[in-house]
Amino acid sequence: QVQLVESGGGLVQAGGSLRLSCVVSGMIFRIDTMGWYRQAPGKQREMVAVMSRGGMTNYADSVEGRFTISRDSAKNTVLLQMTSLKPEDTAVYHCKIHVGLTDYWGQGTQVTVSS
Repeated sequence: QVQLVESGGGLVQAGGSLRLSCVVSGMIFRIDTMGWYRQAPGKQREMVAVMSRGGMTNYADSVEGRFTISRDSAKNTVLLQMTSLKPEDTAVYHCKIHVGLTDYWGQGTQVTVSS
């Protein structure tokens, strides 16, 4: 059974930084894409950052230059380094991997940025 567990969220002041981690466990032979998504109260879930198996990345315009997605293949971990955080970054952040025809999601970690 595939599981994704996020950690690293919390409360931070505007301008601060956080690093989110997503540990992937289970029988996975190949991850096609991995990414971070977020959902703020009353809003739809949106893509934050994604990385392909080949290492290509794509970011939402709102986080470009402030967030960095990376992976530690040896530890089956997907990371999201967030800097210069803004109150509008407040949301539940979810990790997602795409394997074959299936998406797997984590439960999410709350990020709250105070002004």
